[in-house]
Amino acid sequence: MKKIELLAPAGNLEKLKIAIKYGADAVYFGGEKFSLRARANNFSLEDIKEGVKFAHKHHAKVYVTTNILPHNDDLDGLVEYLKYLDSVGVDAIIASSMTIINTCIKECKRMKVHISTQMSTLNSYACKFFKDLGATRVVLARECSLDEIKEIAKKTDVELEVFIHGGMCSSCSGRCMLSNHMVNRDANRGGCAHSCRWNYDLYDKDIKINKDHYFNIGSKDLMALKMIPHLIDAGIASLKVEGRMKSEYYIAKIISSYRALIDDYYKTRDKNLDYDKYKQEIEKAENRETSIGFFNGPVTVNEQLYDRDDHPTKEYVGIVLKDNLFKKYTLIKQKNFFKIGDQLEIFGPNNKKIDYEVKEIFDCDLNPLDAARHPEQIIKLKIPFRLKKDDMLRLKINIEK
Repeated sequence: MKKIELLAPAGNLEKLKIAIKYGADAVYFGGEKFSLRARANNFSLEDIKEGVKFAHKHHAKVYVTTNILPHNDDLDGLVEYLKYLDSVGVDAIIASSMTIINTCIKECKRMKVHISTQMSTLNSYACKFFKDLGATRVVLARECSLDEIKEIAKKTDVELEVFIHGGMCSSCSGRCMLSNHMVNRDANRGGCAHSCRWNYDLYDKDIKINKDHYFNIGSKDLMALKMIPHLIDAGIASLKVEGRMKSEYYIAKIISSYRALIDDYYKTRDKNLDYDKYKQEIEKAENRETSIGFFNGPVTVNEQLYDRDDHPTKEYVGIVLKDNLFKKYTLIKQKNFFKIGDQLEIFGPNNKKIDYEVKEIFDCDLNPLDAARHPEQIIKLKIPFRLKKDDMLRLKINIEK
């Protein structure tokens, strides 16, 4: 049986490299046109070329999102853009417009087409339709239950991709008009203002009924740890993590945690894995409440957001800029404040963690500092063990089960 693919988001070129180093089998990202993340740091044509080269060198695949629902004036340059993606080796596009889908199938020699979750595909008949059209993969709607996913997998031979982690949509796989109506930002052309996550007061006629907390339309984030073995056994082709706007630290922790879970299940075939072990690592990066989404069927109030505090966490404090092999100092880019005396935890792609107490901090000219205070500051630490580029440092924290 072919091993299931772990698919990671890549908000920029550096995050693409982090995702692959930390265990992704494939990455997806948007270019500067035709993508639903208009506010992301999207890839230029040269970035796409470099990203493909790096990914293929590390035996990973690249999928480019072209998943807007275009108006006429959005389609200028489509053929040229798709042909460029094809020429630099992009493995597939992810699309939800029949115009973009048909154009790629007609004009591109090797690049494949994956049907976006924006198509809200919930049944095997639609999967067969897209396969007959020429698509090689369908990204199922996030509203599918596990039983429905298994049934679809039995009745179709097209590749299936399933979301396992990240933001959910309060509408049906992104078909939402709140942002359009409230702030004139088109969610289906990359401009979503996430109006469902705003804080609202809820009234029954003239009586305010949310007395102790705000009302939110948005759902909790998805975390489907316990579903992974079932999806593997069902023959799903790809497990997808959402989060092109997330930090490199978030990508590293989420991807490495799911990588470990997937590998452990293939080794043991034991569905009674210690899921808390993976969950604790994920919770060191996740900053919103999570739930199982629709996997168990219709959602309940437990999947709804209320009176939340979802500010980004500050435990991630630095990333290693160069291998420190045989070097006296380790070069670090600071990400959040830390000081002498802090207890840190250092980790890399293999998930092995090393404890380290900060005893000295230096600037690039080896002037001593009492703390790393400035975002993106380049500093040096005396770390008495070997580290590699893109290993990460975080404040040592404990997550209770």
